[in-house]
Amino acid sequence: MLQRRTFAAGAAALVAAPMIHAQPMPNGPIRIVVGFAPGGGTDILARVVGQKLADIWKTTVVVENKAGASGVIAADYVAKQAGDGSTLLMAHINSHAIAPALFPKMNYDATRDFSPVCLIGVTPNLLIGNEQQAAKTVKELVDLCRAKPNQISFGSAGTGSAQHLALEMFKLQGKLQALHVPYKGSGPMLTDLIGGQINYSFDTMTAATPHVKSGKAIAIAQTRQKRAKGHPNVPTMNESGFPGYEATTWYGLVGPRMMPTALARRMNEDINKVLAMPDVAEKFEQYGAEDGGGSVEKFAEFMRVEAVKWAKVVKDANVKMDS
Repeated sequence: MLQRRTFAAGAAALVAAPMIHAQPMPNGPIRIVVGFAPGGGTDILARVVGQKLADIWKTTVVVENKAGASGVIAADYVAKQAGDGSTLLMAHINSHAIAPALFPKMNYDATRDFSPVCLIGVTPNLLIGNEQQAAKTVKELVDLCRAKPNQISFGSAGTGSAQHLALEMFKLQGKLQALHVPYKGSGPMLTDLIGGQINYSFDTMTAATPHVKSGKAIAIAQTRQKRAKGHPNVPTMNESGFPGYEATTWYGLVGPRMMPTALARRMNEDINKVLAMPDVAEKFEQYGAEDGGGSVEKFAEFMRVEAVKWAKVVKDANVKMDS
């Protein structure tokens, strides 16, 4: 009996594979909508993946930036598009895990209004400062914030963003007071940080890495429990006197709710191929984006767990949009 079931499962898989490939792709260009300004981490990874998918799909893949409200504007836009696969969203921890906890009356439901396609990657944030800053370790920064309460500024990609909540966790755990300065994405925030208009940021490793490598920004710590391969010499917050501290950023492609399951699976298969390409893996490693890929179901469960986790953080930390 067991042998028959195993054979049946194997036969079903053999039948399913051609069916996935038989699923027609949309006619014309495909858009990947990004909820942040050009130059940020979400934008960078979307362009890396989009370029490769254009080759595989033999069509134009356009990255379209719709910045604002920490990714919510872009998510709301994509939720209302046709489910034919011509419009995808580079979903983000902000739009699909944090914002639902902060905005209970949003125009979209992060679970019901989207079709998961594939997890693209998970990155630490980097605690960075510009080279003019005196505090270059976590301990020195803690001492500085305590000496100058609400005078040390931290930029983020927007109020309620992953960077903002990473700062709030830092303030809560360290019992600190600091000034939050929100922007419309990492790109413009990094310009001001490098220019000295703000002091520090818990920015995505993806967006911050080029500036750290060029010496325009200094990496003080990273925010996953393990050190990213691309930054082996940067200590974690856990190693720097903040035990258990972890605040990551993640990215994944989703389509509108009515997108056919077979189309999502075909796209998932192609995206997994892209993520396995050596040059893509090298770029992702450089930016600290790890653990991407897997099935549609894996990504759906990942987003569910993240939504529960961040809802608890928002509640426990009493995070408000005016904080």
